[in-house]
Amino acid sequence: MKTIAVAGTFDSKGQEFLYVKEQIESAGFDTLMIHTGAFEPMFIPDISNADIVAAAGEDIHEVTAKQDRDYATEYLSKGMQTFLPQLYEEGRFDGIISLGGSGGTSIVTSGMQELPIGVPKVMVSTVASGNTEPYVGISNIMMIPSIVDVAGLNVISKKVFSNAAAAVTGMVSSETASSEKNKPLIAATMFGVTTPCINHAKSVLEDYGYEVLIFHATGIGGRTMEHLIANGFIDGVFDVTTTEWADEHVGGILAAGPNRLDAAAARGIPQVVSAGALDMVNFGPYDTVPEQFAGRTFYKHNPTTTLMRTNVQENKDIGKIIAGKLNQAQQATTFMLPTLGISSIDVPGQPFHGSEEDAVLFSTLREHVDTNHVEWIEMDTDINSESFATAAAETLHNHMEKAKGEKEHADTK
Repeated sequence: MKTIAVAGTFDSKGQEFLYVKEQIESAGFDTLMIHTGAFEPMFIPDISNADIVAAAGEDIHEVTAKQDRDYATEYLSKGMQTFLPQLYEEGRFDGIISLGGSGGTSIVTSGMQELPIGVPKVMVSTVASGNTEPYVGISNIMMIPSIVDVAGLNVISKKVFSNAAAAVTGMVSSETASSEKNKPLIAATMFGVTTPCINHAKSVLEDYGYEVLIFHATGIGGRTMEHLIANGFIDGVFDVTTTEWADEHVGGILAAGPNRLDAAAARGIPQVVSAGALDMVNFGPYDTVPEQFAGRTFYKHNPTTTLMRTNVQENKDIGKIIAGKLNQAQQATTFMLPTLGISSIDVPGQPFHGSEEDAVLFSTLREHVDTNHVEWIEMDTDINSESFATAAAETLHNHMEKAKGEKEHADTK
């Protein structure tokens, strides 16, 4: 019989969690009740809050004695980050569900984010319809709006809770295809303005026998990809859309953080990198663009997305950053430069075509990329041409074949 972990603040929402427990057990599953509240629970849990804070190096009596909600939340969250993955590794549960307001949501999701991708995770929350990135991060947490507050049982809350219980039990009970990796995995980055390149390259790589995972370069996409690479899920990287560095450097809304472009070099896996969409920084609706950028060149991609053309100085700075990241690689790395345009709107006749801006970016990259470590290829095409996509895909395939041969040779020694 499979087990669902039910985690939350049993001191303030005991009735609600007992209802979820009943729903799960009536469906034929066991439950593992994990108390994440600061005070005494309304019923005896399987895992106490003392166990959780102990995993963070604190004593529950000291936590409760402070009568400080923020302090308690901090240590319960830290404890969940350590203790919840440990419970999963021990085989104590197969999926997890929780209910909560902002505090309860932050405590449990901090632990959920540390569980492997694919483990069913359901969070019913009062904050599920707002900005959920702090709670979801790069994980596969399913956030369900609670509609009404998680404060008692009523005709609406019972329906929401029972639906959530059915969701997690359904995910746990479903039999997925074999998790064994049959094909080498390629991680590829894409933006709307580099889609033709990725689509064609994907087709070429699939013909060679790879499975291609595409990550939308929206900040969270890049962070997720880096996480998977760092944790050994990915065999090769087709990172032609490095636009997130423009947002990171200039202050756009789709930044992926300072570790973008680190993981492949650290793992020593083959990668092909390009300058896709470095001509743009992303903001929300036009009226949300910071005043400091008044007078710049903008393009309204859609009603909720405004693009700003990177200028000469920004391109110089970004070129140095990317070169520095690439130079960390010791093997199997190629930088490919399409000299006639790095996005679909950075070509002649399109709004972000910028000969001067591109020239500075390209010359900075040429100057700072260490070709002792990084193979350099230039093509007189734009990034979305089939010839560029094919050449980039074949370059990665050649790296993959070489790495495979080296591994097979090492294994025979």
